[in-house]
Amino acid sequence: MNLNSFDLAPVESLSSDYRPRLLLVDDEPRLLSSLYELLRDRDYQLVTATCGSEALAQLTKLKFDLILLDLRLPDMSGHEIMDYINAREIDGDVIVMSGDVGIEAAIGALKRGAYDYLRKPYSREELLKTVENALQKRRLAVDNERITSKLENSEKMYRYLVDSSPDIIYTLNHEGKITFVNDRVQQLLGYSREELIGRHYSVLVHDEDQERARYAFNERRVDERASRNVELRLKCNTGAGVERTFNNTLMTIALNAIGMHVPDHDTRTREFFGTYGVARDITDRKRAEEVISYQAYHDILTDLPNRMLFKDRLGLAVIQAKRKLTELAVMFIDLDRFKLVNDTLGHVKGDELLQQVAARLKDCLRRGDTLARQGGDEFTIVLPELRDREDAKAIADKFLESLQRPFDLDGHEVHISASIGIAVYPTDGETIDELLRHADIAMYQVKALGKNGHSFYHNSMLDVSHQKIALEQALRKALEHNELEMYFQPQVDVATGRIVGAEGLMRWNHPQRGLLSAGEFLPFAEDNGLMLPISDWMLGALCRDLVQWNAAGGEALRLSLNLSPQYLDRGDFFEKMRGALTRYGISPAQIEVEITENICIRNPQYAIEQLNKLCQLGVSVAIDDFGTGYSSLSYLHRFPIHTIKIDQSFVKEIHDEGGHYPVILAIISIARGLGLHLVAEGVETAVQARYLEANGCSTMQGYLYHRPMSLNCFIEVLQEQNRRAAPAAAAAAATAPLEYRPAMIAIQA
Repeated sequence: MNLNSFDLAPVESLSSDYRPRLLLVDDEPRLLSSLYELLRDRDYQLVTATCGSEALAQLTKLKFDLILLDLRLPDMSGHEIMDYINAREIDGDVIVMSGDVGIEAAIGALKRGAYDYLRKPYSREELLKTVENALQKRRLAVDNERITSKLENSEKMYRYLVDSSPDIIYTLNHEGKITFVNDRVQQLLGYSREELIGRHYSVLVHDEDQERARYAFNERRVDERASRNVELRLKCNTGAGVERTFNNTLMTIALNAIGMHVPDHDTRTREFFGTYGVARDITDRKRAEEVISYQAYHDILTDLPNRMLFKDRLGLAVIQAKRKLTELAVMFIDLDRFKLVNDTLGHVKGDELLQQVAARLKDCLRRGDTLARQGGDEFTIVLPELRDREDAKAIADKFLESLQRPFDLDGHEVHISASIGIAVYPTDGETIDELLRHADIAMYQVKALGKNGHSFYHNSMLDVSHQKIALEQALRKALEHNELEMYFQPQVDVATGRIVGAEGLMRWNHPQRGLLSAGEFLPFAEDNGLMLPISDWMLGALCRDLVQWNAAGGEALRLSLNLSPQYLDRGDFFEKMRGALTRYGISPAQIEVEITENICIRNPQYAIEQLNKLCQLGVSVAIDDFGTGYSSLSYLHRFPIHTIKIDQSFVKEIHDEGGHYPVILAIISIARGLGLHLVAEGVETAVQARYLEANGCSTMQGYLYHRPMSLNCFIEVLQEQNRRAAPAAAAAAATAPLEYRPAMIAIQA
């Protein structure tokens, strides 16, 4: 389409009298005939094919809205036909129908862009609904394309009109009086042409810009030295009954002007008789520049100074305090429980809370104080000309008191508090960075003592910071000195009572504090960049433990490990996994990777690529703590997931076998509908176990069955399980029909 013209022809829409064309592909005549009869009365154009070559011929010859495709054909697979469609960019949705019960066929079809996958035998209603949904999706897509085309044309027309609209064009005589001006002046300035003709240009110019205007409006030059883009402010007519395009009293213009001359043939000179000029309204641009300049130094959400402006003002306050020999205070404020509110109610409500907090804090300030937002839920304050520390304490108390009142977030009553650290110049530091760092340290001291308070910085607080550094160093040494260990919590099939898998959990054998659970040190590791080396260790340790377990003659159980989002984001994760499995001779089928839901929304496409690589390797994937994150159900069919784990927070709510727990029932239904394995975590009571089993969850882990245990204990538990199972297996073999006895003997051997 030519950008200089407007193509207003609408995109063809699927109108109500349009008959969709469907291609039915199946090598079984009976099924194909049945499918044809089912759809023939639906006002569709139906074409059939009994093999892949016929289907390709029809696809080459005709355009189809929908292809109903059997995966197993005599001459080629349905996947190959889908590859052909994708390679030639054939426009048409595909519904795959297959009797294959394996998940690989479904995954292959969905990866190739299938609209849906129906497993044979399917119900009549399911097929008709799926076909209608697919066609409705196409109708909506075509209508959307038509609307988009109209919007594009409308936008082009709008741009054309805007770009073609004239600026203020005028001419002046040699005295500077207006001799011509176009109608645009009335739209922009509110003056009619008749009002301005014959009047001096100065009546339009702001008083402060008169001197600069004198050179521009009286321009006599015609070459490169002529006035270009001179910025001036013009007055607008604000009289009663005046209608203008803009509602301001001043308008900023960019003025271009050249002199007008008449040649004098007698003297071979040119006589100046006036000026020609074009004035372009740049009011919006100037305002935008002001906004950009403002936003460069202010937080957009709260309209407070940002850290850049805060440091500038703190620097000036330090200079003045040094000159006047006075004190000043710097406060570092961190909101308590803000993350809980943000995660529970969402980021929109979290932003509203920050705005309300900023407003309350501003109301507590003195004139001359500066409140700034550092980022997230952190605020900083500079209190210049401090008489004594009591002034700072009084303001900190006002902050805490103002935050005690509940916040209303669209009907949600929210309570928060704050931890405030205070550093005083010059006692606690003489530079900007020292004051901010020491106020930050004092704030963390308040956090450590229970939050909701304030504290002045003291040199002893440095010891706390040093302890954090010491913990980081100790954790690094734990990797070097082999102080970490994998524990395993069995997963039990409640129908048989047998252990069918286990989750690997990390423990730290701390030299002074004893055995520490993962929750006591992994959050610190995530904040300090230690998750990558720790995850490398965990992968190797799990493989080494599997080698030891397999050597002890154990069953090929599947062991799962929790994967940190930071580890998945690292580009070489897949190679690390493949290398470890090869190095230790571990079957990929024995490994299951557990991911959290939030991995699915951080970078969905990248996560899909990484997890698909794992599945191709043979490693299975589970979603841990399902239902506690933010993932959309639409991700589930895109991600190569094999297992869903019900989070223990939902399991703990089960107190009555006859109760109704809709979240758990929904998760079980989702797993059943998608054909996924299901594991319940944190099962601690028989009531919980019976409720879960009665509603379709048969694999569980929790203290009701086993606590996490070391590898040696885990091996002993499994060996004891096998010893108890041996007599039962022998008895079953003895009483089984003859044709089954050799298989049972082989299993025992």
